[in-house]
Amino acid sequence: MHYYSHYHSPLGPMTMASDGKHLTGLWFDGQKHDRATLDEQAVQEEDLPIFQETRQWLDAYFGGPAGGPQPSPQQSSRPSTAPLTAPALAVDGSPFRRMVLEILRSIPSGQTMTYAQIAAQVAQRTGRERVAAQAVGGAVGRNPISLIIPCHRVVGSSGNLTGYASGVDHKRRLLEMEGADLSSMFMPGQPPPRRARAESGP
Repeated sequence: MHYYSHYHSPLGPMTMASDGKHLTGLWFDGQKHDRATLDEQAVQEEDLPIFQETRQWLDAYFGGPAGGPQPSPQQSSRPSTAPLTAPALAVDGSPFRRMVLEILRSIPSGQTMTYAQIAAQVAQRTGRERVAAQAVGGAVGRNPISLIIPCHRVVGSSGNLTGYASGVDHKRRLLEMEGADLSSMFMPGQPPPRRARAESGP
């Protein structure tokens, strides 16, 4: 049996999924791959303990209980900097995909990694000479548990804020809320800052 419930975040409504003991999905409603792991026969269950734990984690992350004042698109609330105990997770997929998601969970709040850096870590762990950053991007893009597995902290090597299932505006706002340094980063379709252009070369 699978279950689902809802959470109202400052960035919009979210859906949670569970197998009864573990969190198996957490999505911003309407994002790419929304509810991809949610069984069609899933039952809505608001009081499941794993959902209560997830709400507590999300409340702490966003810095206040759900249902409070919602910031406008021009505002952001700063997430708690205290260590958060994540609910129990269950993620299906290949060993490669699970390894990538494990690396994502190691990225601290307020910091970022590039797809190439993650690829280098995977290559080191598996003894390969090289792992393609594009393969990492595929695994990151299908992350079923937003925020707790923080795929929003992955950026392009040039600083491009590309590739977030719920949209790059959400990605930028989450990084801003976490206090990440965005001075060398830029939105897709916009020219990179001078510093980023200089570091990436001609």
